[in-house]
Amino acid sequence: MRSFFWSLIYGLLVLLLEVCGTYEVDPPQVHAQSYAQRRNVARPQFPPQRTLNPAATDNQCQSRPLDLVFIIDSSRSVRPMEFEKVKIFLADMVDTLDVGPEATRVAVVNYASTVKIEFLLKDHLDKVTMKQAISRIDPLAAGTMTGLAIKKAMDEAFTEQSGARSRSKGITKVAIIVTDGRPQDQVEEVSAAARASGIEIYAVGVDRADMQSLQLMASQPLDDHVFYVETYGVIEKLTSKFRETLCGLDPCAMGHDCEHICVNNVSNYYCQCREGYVLNVDKKTCSLKKVKAEVIQDPCMCEARLAFQRQAQNALQDLSARLADVTRRVEQMEIAMGHV
Repeated sequence: MRSFFWSLIYGLLVLLLEVCGTYEVDPPQVHAQSYAQRRNVARPQFPPQRTLNPAATDNQCQSRPLDLVFIIDSSRSVRPMEFEKVKIFLADMVDTLDVGPEATRVAVVNYASTVKIEFLLKDHLDKVTMKQAISRIDPLAAGTMTGLAIKKAMDEAFTEQSGARSRSKGITKVAIIVTDGRPQDQVEEVSAAARASGIEIYAVGVDRADMQSLQLMASQPLDDHVFYVETYGVIEKLTSKFRETLCGLDPCAMGHDCEHICVNNVSNYYCQCREGYVLNVDKKTCSLKKVKAEVIQDPCMCEARLAFQRQAQNALQDLSARLADVTRRVEQMEIAMGHV
């Protein structure tokens, strides 16, 4: 009986191993544990992780020109290996973009309890030197002053002195914030000011990131500007999402001043009017189209004939009435003469 029991246990174990072998588990897809749990549990050993290679380039789309500033959280909660993942994500994003003096310019703002601009929009105008600069970024360790980082980016990184293009050139300004925690300062007002100045904000939350804070920072619509990943191990997967977004930016969706219809152009937009309206001199507003009165000719003279028939009929009716009146008067005269 005991041998049968152990045989049954052995058979179940074999079956369980076969089932586990059939369904391979992809570690990045496993639901994230809490931060405390991950601190206390040793991580399994996986194949060699990808590292940042500044020399490798892979231009996967031709994006429209941008002034793009990454604002990255390197507080104490972001461990060294996780911060390397963030740097790989930045490098992948650089590969995705069309980088150059007349194309996309990139800056990086690093923050914790202090804020450091790693490089400005004017500093690196090619992919290789930009990725080399990214590889040299070190974490700052303590604190999460996200609001301060946004303000510094707005006041210093997005200025023309730092390499941002003038508003007249119509270059879209984009900030991508990456954080895994709750801001230790206020982000609502400074984020609103940044958006009001023309900066489109994307907020990327990792692990314990506070969703409400992400929503306070991001531009509208939130569904297109707030992203969340469970671990830094899968943050690279956001590259494809941003590729779709940044390679297909919709200038009209970013905000326009057309009264009727906004039409996307290669690097900007122009305005059109609805049917029955014309575009005014300001190329933005529309006015009702003036209708010119036209004289319509009547080649067959049908209308003229109808008019003549009406006139003739009226004249005949008038003559008939007069004749009847004359006849009545003659009859009255004859009656009168007969009585004399």
